[in-house]
Amino acid sequence: MNEVACIGVARIDDAISEPGRRFSLGGFTGRGYERGRSVGVQVLWLIARGVLMKWWCPNALRIRALRLFGARIGTGVLIRHQVKIHWPWKLDVGDNSWIGEEVWILNLEHVTIGSNTCISQGVLLCTGSHDRRSPTFEFDNGPITIGDSVWVAARATVLRGTRIGDGATIGATVVVSGDVPPETTLLATKSRIQLS
Repeated sequence: MNEVACIGVARIDDAISEPGRRFSLGGFTGRGYERGRSVGVQVLWLIARGVLMKWWCPNALRIRALRLFGARIGTGVLIRHQVKIHWPWKLDVGDNSWIGEEVWILNLEHVTIGSNTCISQGVLLCTGSHDRRSPTFEFDNGPITIGDSVWVAARATVLRGTRIGDGATIGATVVVSGDVPPETTLLATKSRIQLS
């Protein structure tokens, strides 16, 4: 089993001093983020999401609505209630995958989830970020790709630009950024991540 320093644990000893590094939110333009649909479609989706995703309704109806709004979803997919999907037209899900309760897919950019993949309860898939060096804190987004037969366990966080290889397991509460090789297991243990 290989070990690497834990991703997501920040120590004050590792801090980088950057005097004068400040940004102004008043000048924020949203540059670098394309919503992908008209304002009218966005509003309709937010209304539909508030009804179909928040409360219990049949899985087939939930998937039908997601497809109607542009999501590409395979057969045999289970999407539980209380899943929050920002923009369905930026979502692909392969066959026989599961998305558990309270998963938040913040897909400002495209999210691809492979076949036979389990995204467990409370997972955050976040394609959005900001450029802290930008004087106006502009977006610094990137897609997320999750392969086939992957398990992302409860309350894990997958950040923008991440690619998770086929057969990988992301343990509960792990924060992932970057590429995860196929058939790799990431587990949060004390202050280290174990790669097996």
